[in-house]
Amino acid sequence: MGDILLAVVHMCIFPGGVFALAVGMLFKGIDRRVEARLQRRVGPPLIQPWLDVAKLLTKETLIPRTACKSAFLLAPVVGFAGMAVCAAFIPVPGVFQGLFNMGDLLVLFYLLPIPAIAMMLGGSASSSPFGAVGFSREMLMMLAYETPLLIVLLAVAMLVGKAAGTGAEFSLLNVVGWQLENGSIGFNPIMIPAFAAYLMFLPGTMGVAPFDIPEAETEIIEGPLLEYGGPLLALFQIGTALKSFVVLGLGVAMFFPGTIGDFWLFNLLWFCLKCLLLMLLAVTLVKSATARFRIEQAFRFYVTVPTVLALISLVLVWAM
Repeated sequence: MGDILLAVVHMCIFPGGVFALAVGMLFKGIDRRVEARLQRRVGPPLIQPWLDVAKLLTKETLIPRTACKSAFLLAPVVGFAGMAVCAAFIPVPGVFQGLFNMGDLLVLFYLLPIPAIAMMLGGSASSSPFGAVGFSREMLMMLAYETPLLIVLLAVAMLVGKAAGTGAEFSLLNVVGWQLENGSIGFNPIMIPAFAAYLMFLPGTMGVAPFDIPEAETEIIEGPLLEYGGPLLALFQIGTALKSFVVLGLGVAMFFPGTIGDFWLFNLLWFCLKCLLLMLLAVTLVKSATARFRIEQAFRFYVTVPTVLALISLVLVWAM
């Protein structure tokens, strides 16, 4: 019973729930502000994501007359809950070891697509033709960017497992622990292609330019989210903030999980700073400098460039 309560606390307060949401919202605010500065605009205040969610929560929930009501209402809840659980798996070196110690990488691989699946579910349930188009685009994008992610996870697991003599090590806690003793694998030349592939994975899974094709405002008017408003749309935005924390935290834990001392607060701030730098490098700069891809361009990109880079690291690890 105590373990269950502890797991609930980790999912609802730290590192999932409240903490992950606060960090994700802060990162969204910084992302919008930095992007605006890069484009010579003033930009919104850092608390703008909170203001947007607060405003949506005061609005009325409207459901299209021809929509599948149960699926339409369930979709944002599923996306939010899935990311809240995912956040509890992310270890914060020197602060928190992660919710479980077995199969974390594989579990995260299966849980990370939940927001995309929830968006597809909501879009298809809305009965909107724009939602149907967004559904097909989201499905293609998910199939494309999940492939390099799986190869990156395998490369990390095999490198740590072979070095530790355990075969393939899928426990994220053990991956982080090995790096704290032996150095970050992000500095290992063999893993540089895998790290580059993970950087390319980030804008696709976070749904930002040039990979925001499923929600293209100028083409399909937000696609799956077109019919959503009020608290339901707020849940989608909250789920997006949680996913930002999860994918950035996973990247830090896999490649650069080092600490800067024994004091937990310093380690927590150091972890958040590395996540922020990862976001600015892989997301903010990229979307500020690129236009939206077409769906076939995005699919071709993910099944070639990041997939090949991840395969290079995997082959090198296997051959070492």
